[in-house]
Amino acid sequence: NSTNMGTSPMGTLPSGLGICTTAPDIFYLPELVFGGLVWILVASTHVDPPNPLGWVMFVSVFCFIMTFLWTIIFAAGGHRSSAGWAVADFVYHGLAAFFYLSAGVDLAYITLLKKGDADLKIYRTDIAAVVFCFVATLLYFIHTILSAIRWKNF
Repeated sequence: NSTNMGTSPMGTLPSGLGICTTAPDIFYLPELVFGGLVWILVASTHVDPPNPLGWVMFVSVFCFIMTFLWTIIFAAGGHRSSAGWAVADFVYHGLAAFFYLSAGVDLAYITLLKKGDADLKIYRTDIAAVVFCFVATLLYFIHTILSAIRWKNF
């Protein structure tokens, strides 16, 4: 199959260190890094207003924990290369991409509203969080597309 980026075909689910060399699983670590950065940056500023920024915190914490658990399951071989796991991988990453997109839009809007009245350090931190949120969105979106290709080839 010419669509694979690693050592195993797109129609199989890797385990162990194979998740570090195959697409779409190679995206787990960057998703954790950028999602964790969003979580840290938003938590380090004032979560005001609480409603939209509470959603951003929920998305970043939920996706970080779920992606970490997903990584552990795949690395430990708990998925047993079944088609059900390929579908679940596609569905989870699609949902995470949608969640991060909505959180990124909320965060960008709130950051834009606070432009004039925020401390410059907090404003720059919020801008960094917006950028990392959209990078996380992109990573989850790419993972979703590659998971759909893998599911189709399963």
